[in-house]
Amino acid sequence: MSTSKSFLGLPSLAGLASLERAMKPGLSVGECVSRLKRYHYAFKRLSQIFTARITAEPLYELKMGFSLHAHLCAEHVSALRKRVGEMREPPLGLDAAPHPSLEVFFDEILGAPTTPELLAGLYRTALPALKAGLQRHLDDTNPLADHPSVRVCRFALLEVEDMLQFGAQAVTALIGEATHQRMAKWLALLDDCLAAAGGLDGTAKPADVPIQRQHSAEPYAYDRVPKRDERFPDPYNMGVNAEVFLYDDKYPPEPKTLMMFYKRLREVDVPEMMASIITETHDKPWDYYRDMTRQLWDEARHAMMGEVGFANLGVDWPKKVMINYTWSLALNTQLKPIERHAVLYFIEQGLMPKNGKRFEWEVGRASQNPLAALFQDYDWADEVLHARIGRDWYLKEFKDPQQAVRYGDECWSRVLMNWENWRREGLTQHRNWWPELYREACQHWGVEPDPAVMAYNTTYQSVRADLKDLTGSA
Repeated sequence: MSTSKSFLGLPSLAGLASLERAMKPGLSVGECVSRLKRYHYAFKRLSQIFTARITAEPLYELKMGFSLHAHLCAEHVSALRKRVGEMREPPLGLDAAPHPSLEVFFDEILGAPTTPELLAGLYRTALPALKAGLQRHLDDTNPLADHPSVRVCRFALLEVEDMLQFGAQAVTALIGEATHQRMAKWLALLDDCLAAAGGLDGTAKPADVPIQRQHSAEPYAYDRVPKRDERFPDPYNMGVNAEVFLYDDKYPPEPKTLMMFYKRLREVDVPEMMASIITETHDKPWDYYRDMTRQLWDEARHAMMGEVGFANLGVDWPKKVMINYTWSLALNTQLKPIERHAVLYFIEQGLMPKNGKRFEWEVGRASQNPLAALFQDYDWADEVLHARIGRDWYLKEFKDPQQAVRYGDECWSRVLMNWENWRREGLTQHRNWWPELYREACQHWGVEPDPAVMAYNTTYQSVRADLKDLTGSA
């Protein structure tokens, strides 16, 4: 075999590979497509699992991680669908399981009854198997002929590795040796499923092993009731109305940043609600799920912006700020998926006028808090995107925009907040926690609390009619 030397020491083949590597046989188009379809199926099922488990997962960090990983997986689904469609193979049949045992494999992880089992299934079994398949594709295919697939796989590997790093830390924190031993039999079932399928990528000889469903023996039932960990001790508390304070001209911009950080962190309830829309809405084009999952992740980012804002001020938010889940709880349990989407769209449209997101950005700038201004700048940009997503996937269900907005308003007006019941049942006293938060922030700023700001108090009794302002989190 003869090869030509590099001319003047320049990279050959656009830097993709050496001539020697490019002359080695690789995967045929048929073999390549067969593998790509398996990666596609894996990413799609993973995105669905991450999304379905957000709402009922109590741990805040896992809610946020699952939100990100659902989005990342959805993006790679789209890239793989596009690549398959470029290879003489229309993206038909991509929604079918490539092998029955792979379907059982992901059904079992979806139905994991505990967080440790879910983490082990996702981060110790599924994602490592997917990483191995993607890496094997790079090793086996021709880097020149199949470069578009190589590029898709390389980008996917970058983010699979990020997910695995998060998962490794979560597994170390939450799964001890005794817990691992208790789930050993189930983890062996997952391994058997992969073996029976010839590996996740289908490159191994399928093993003849019996597959008996355990967690998926009964169909998975989505839990739409939000759960929170112990850092959310009063999730029914609605005693502080951030919107009333923000729009009152008599209050200065500095303390208003606290209310904006509260509003951002309170957005943890939006992924909890959007996950229910995505999981319970069926038979939409894939782009619907990709776009909705992107918005879900953005809302999780907004919550973490609030977390970072409080940390930057030295505020221990779990002790000082009562983050409720009344919005996601009410919408998830009282409305159908399309009705929840209607409420989301209705609220988003209300954020676009200049007294909405632009106003919050202006408050951030006026406060001289660079972080508040930065976060509100990006929050505003995200909400413009979310309004577009609403137009693309909600508005088209109606004959005109006015009808769509009216329907959202109607659905929102039917949501019942059981304020008095919550108080009578001892679930909350709607305690006004604002003075404690403001006092701690003033210590960080090195100023004395303003008595007028300190006296701000919207108790349960005084704001109970203002449900839309209180619960408009998106």
